Amino acid sequence: MDPVVILILVAAIAVVFLMAATVRIVPQARRYNIERFGRYRRTLQPGLNFVLPVADRVNTKLDVREQVYSSDPRPVITEDNLVVNIDTVLYYQITDPRAAAYEVADYLQAIDQLTVTTLRNVIGSMDLEQTLTSREEINSRLRTVLDEATGKWGIRVNRVEIKAIDPPNTIKEAMEKQMRAERDKRAAILHAEGDRQAKILTAEGTKQKDILEAQGTQQAMILRADGEAKAVELVFQAVHRNNADPKILAYKYLETLPHLAKSDNNTFWVIPGELTEAIRTVTGAFGDQSTPAGPKPAQPEQAATSETDDTHGDVAAPALETGSTLSLDAAAAADEATKQAAAAVSNAKAEAEAAKAPQGP
Repeated sequence: MDPVVILILVAAIAVVFLMAATVRIVPQARRYNIERFGRYRRTLQPGLNFVLPVADRVNTKLDVREQVYSSDPRPVITEDNLVVNIDTVLYYQITDPRAAAYEVADYLQAIDQLTVTTLRNVIGSMDLEQTLTSREEINSRLRTVLDEATGKWGIRVNRVEIKAIDPPNTIKEAMEKQMRAERDKRAAILHAEGDRQAKILTAEGTKQKDILEAQGTQQAMILRADGEAKAVELVFQAVHRNNADPKILAYKYLETLPHLAKSDNNTFWVIPGELTEAIRTVTGAFGDQSTPAGPKPAQPEQAATSETDDTHGDVAAPALETGSTLSLDAAAAADEATKQAAAAVSNAKAEAEAAKAPQGP
């Protein structure tokens, strides 16, 4: 082969090699640390970059996106001397590629060990119950300590979360029993409170019912009494307005007496003492109204009338019939009224005895 052609080929290969060694293409969200003769030179940014061949070389390639690191469960002793296993999740991001490559040998291992020691310091000042209920406080204290330590490493800790806190199995069983007892206690308290409220509401309802019934009875009695008072007042006013004399009142008195014997449960009758006086008033009224044309009736007839009054003076006097036609003679009117009173009393007694007699089959 011609030596000139060989030289051209060698020169072309050298040019291609030099260009390949000079050009560096960095992907997005990546950073390359360049060393020149073993010393840090610069950090390549994403895109097309040129370096000196042979003199410059890429030392570390770093990803500057936010990354997640999950640590293995680590045993931690609480203040009350209980061993719990805690898992943590770490969210971090590289902010300075040079410091991350040259300030710490292995930043992941350094962060993991720092997390464990910080957890032991924080959990060691808490008992088990505080540890289980104070995750936000633990996360905040972890993040504060990690930010202070990892800042010089070119790393920013965005978030630290406790993934799990696992106490021993015996503690888990004791906690389950305690929680079960607490739930039973709350259930019993709620049941008792419900019974108490139900009894209180029932008593309040009964009280309101009794009050309303008493108020209703009171109002009814007041209204009934007002009605009776008004009725009596109207009767009284009517009597006075019509100027009723004792004769009319005595007649109404005799008219009301037969109603005393109408009850089925009556076994005896109490005859008012004013009966004879009422009969005399009525007979006197008819005597005053008559105009006698002849001599006065004989004394035997008056005696008979008196005897009739004495005979029936202890029984209820009946009402005089409104449509009766009486003699204008006062003695005859008295005799007729007495006979009618005796007949009404006899009828009332017969009806009462018939009502008391046992009924047939």
